[in-house]
Amino acid sequence: MRKTRFALASLFAAVVMALVATPAAAQASTTVELINQLNGKLLYVAIPITVMVEAILLYTVIKFRNSERALPTRENRRLEITWTIATAIILLFVGVASYGVLANEDVTYQGNDIDADNDPVVVTAEAYQWGWNMYYPEEGNFTSGSEIVIPKDRPVYFQVTSQDVIHGFAVPELGLKQDAMPGKMNTIRTVATEEGTYQGYCTEYCGVAHSQMYFTVEVVSEEEYQNWLDEQQSSE
Repeated sequence: MRKTRFALASLFAAVVMALVATPAAAQASTTVELINQLNGKLLYVAIPITVMVEAILLYTVIKFRNSERALPTRENRRLEITWTIATAIILLFVGVASYGVLANEDVTYQGNDIDADNDPVVVTAEAYQWGWNMYYPEEGNFTSGSEIVIPKDRPVYFQVTSQDVIHGFAVPELGLKQDAMPGKMNTIRTVATEEGTYQGYCTEYCGVAHSQMYFTVEVVSEEEYQNWLDEQQSSE
């Protein structure tokens, strides 16, 4: 009984640690921050479970290594109840933690409506075989080719579509990924929090030049972004 209580207490402690744990390193966007926080919480639960299972496996191998044949096991209701409760706690934690992330608009954006009250930046990413055209529909609909420039600390909506076949829009360092479907506009949202240049690429095999479908996302200050906008608009 003491071992059962200890196992449940250890599991409960691991869950509590996972709930309060937050990554210390700076994140490039609100989207990747949410994803990394969830991964960290799940890791705090997965590590003790892995260690316990491997310890039991090692103990079993060593203790019964000389046994000539396996003996039938006996019913142990206490152990069955313990594992049932432990599994329920784990699944409940995973469900609650995952829902808190997946319900956030910066991870799973539903619909194509854009909240104009927060002064957002809107970028249309149009894929084709084999490249990208990036448009700014709210700023005169000019195109910047395969380069995206966005300001730091402002909401950004990416409207992703395709001219021909299915492509994939992905910027791993910003936590962004969305399918580019012909005749359909899929929208994803984020807020970039760290200036820098981030690599994007197509994630759906779309033909012989699929590996060449790269693009860049440059996060700059608000002042630099406005200067860049003026340059792009004056060159049209």
